[in-house]
Order: sequence, then structure tokens, then C-alpha cells
Amino acid sequence: MLLVPSDPSWPQRFEEFAASIRAAGADGWVVEHIGSTAIPGMSTKPIIDLAVRMNTPGEYEASRSELEAVGWRAGSGVRTHPVMIMAPAGERLAIAHFFTAGDWDLVPQRLLRDWLRTHPDDAERYERVKREAARAASERQISYNAAKTAVIQEIVDKAREARGLEPVDVDDKRRAGPFMR
Repeated sequence: MLLVPSDPSWPQRFEEFAASIRAAGADGWVVEHIGSTAIPGMSTKPIIDLAVRMNTPGEYEASRSELEAVGWRAGSGVRTHPVMIMAPAGERLAIAHFFTAGDWDLVPQRLLRDWLRTHPDDAERYERVKREAARAASERQISYNAAKTAVIQEIVDKAREARGLEPVDVDDKRRAGPFMR
């Protein structure tokens, strides 16, 4: 698994992927840059993560064929919300996570991004964990995502506590959400 230095082209790549989603999606969808490529200076896998806010769950299914027509495809181990992947020629370039407006303010991926942007010590710690996770994954000791889950959980818990919220499980591959029940 290869982590690369932060790339100044990532915000522009996000905008291109976001434009394809906005054009194919329902009116009023909000698309934000999440994930490590949204954290200035962070080394990471060069895959752009996007969060999409829909008004209702039905908007995803209603727009799915339009999204597929512009190159997005459904598929992920995530069980809490729909996910689409942009992977022309088999190379994963972007991942879009779809959430309803009612869940938007508490989406763990958004909380993590916002916290890391404003807490450099935690961002540095997270980047170290990502490097260790990449090494462990390359040695087939543990999956990359599983190796990061504990520190993500800690950071999201801090972000939620700062808002006066109780902790929630961030492992979206283990727990089922409203879309997957």
C-alpha cells in the first residue's frame, strides 16, 4: 500500500468529481471533500473521498443510474450508508459517501476531517498511524482500514465530546445503518 505526499491538485480533483455528482444527482445535493486528501499536508493514498448530503434516502436510488452513466459504480463493504466508487480501468480514484440531511451534522467522516484540520497534533498522530497501517497491510498482518479504526474512533470520540455528544461506533463496515437494514 502506497501513501503519497500531499498533492496540491487534490482540491481540484475533488471539484471535478463533485461536479459529476452534482450534475447527475438531485437538486440541492451538497458535496464536500472528506478523507485524508482534504487535510492539508497529510500523506495518504491518492483517492479522493466525498460526502454527499441528500434530502431523502430515495434520492440516491432515483439518481443511481445517472451517477453510473458518468462513471460511478456502487460497491463497498460499508454497511451504514450508500457508497459509490469512481474506478476507471480498475484504478480507484474517488469514493463518494451518501448521507441524508438528518444525519449530515454528525457524520463521523466530516467530524474527523474538521477535527484534524484544527488539531495538528492529532493530524500528525493519525498520519503516523496511517503509515504503520500501510506497512502492516503490505505485510498482510491486518487490513489498512482495520489498522486505523482505533485511532479514528478516539479522534471522533473527542470531536463528539467537544460538541457534548456521546461516542458512537465509527466502524461502518461492522454495523448496519438505515440503508442496510
